Amino acid sequence: METISEWFLNLDFIQIIDLAIVAFLAYQFYKIIKGTSALNVVLSIIGIYIFWKIAQQFELSITTELLDRVISMGLLALVIVFQPELRRALFMLSTPGAIQNRRKWLIFGRLNTRRITRRELSITPIIQACMHMSQEKTGALIILTQLNRLPSTVATGEKVDALISSALIENIFFKNSPLHDGALIIERNKILAARCILPVTANKNVSAALGLRHRSAIGVTEQSDALAIVVSEETGSISYCLFGNVTYNVSPTQLRAKIEEFFYEHKEDEKEQN
Repeated sequence: METISEWFLNLDFIQIIDLAIVAFLAYQFYKIIKGTSALNVVLSIIGIYIFWKIAQQFELSITTELLDRVISMGLLALVIVFQPELRRALFMLSTPGAIQNRRKWLIFGRLNTRRITRRELSITPIIQACMHMSQEKTGALIILTQLNRLPSTVATGEKVDALISSALIENIFFKNSPLHDGALIIERNKILAARCILPVTANKNVSAALGLRHRSAIGVTEQSDALAIVVSEETGSISYCLFGNVTYNVSPTQLRAKIEEFFYEHKEDEKEQN
């Protein structure tokens, strides 16, 4: 304990910066694994490390040697256990928007995306279709892609390759349509595919009351920069999901505003490019 106290008393400016960086990275890593089974593993590893340092302090040679072996193998174990989280973090870092957009960025926590122009996405037909399906209580799951175009997800469905149309979206999700199950993938101004299979979230903090559509919307937005729109078959309510976070019971006007905010370039960005 005296050694630790002396170390804290002798901290210099560079060491304080070093501690701040480590604390920041640890917090971001915690946000990634929060709500997953990986959190319990991390807490166990931290407990083992603390016990190892205590054993060293009291010169428990056999215990120290054993824990030293365990910790030396910990890196490989972490890579295996945290494979999904590491894949998601690496995807976030490789997203060009994380470098290009100076205003909106969060390391590991969220994806920054390239905004597209108004000519590349017809919002009105999407809003109209969602409004009509909400009134008829027709269940729907619509995915609007950005940088990550989800080719593997598109491959699981039926190719459509058509311009966005309110009537087409409603016909696809009509209850007797063979394409109504699964997700509709929209890229820019085209409906790429329907009846696509999405990854379901593994987050244990998600409410058990949520159905498969909402869980799939959370899952795909946890792993990509897409925006997911869900129309509930039970209540007719409209929700949207970004970065694994769901906003429930939005009006068509609110949905339009969110899509415009998420996809359209701001005037300030256009001025910078000019």
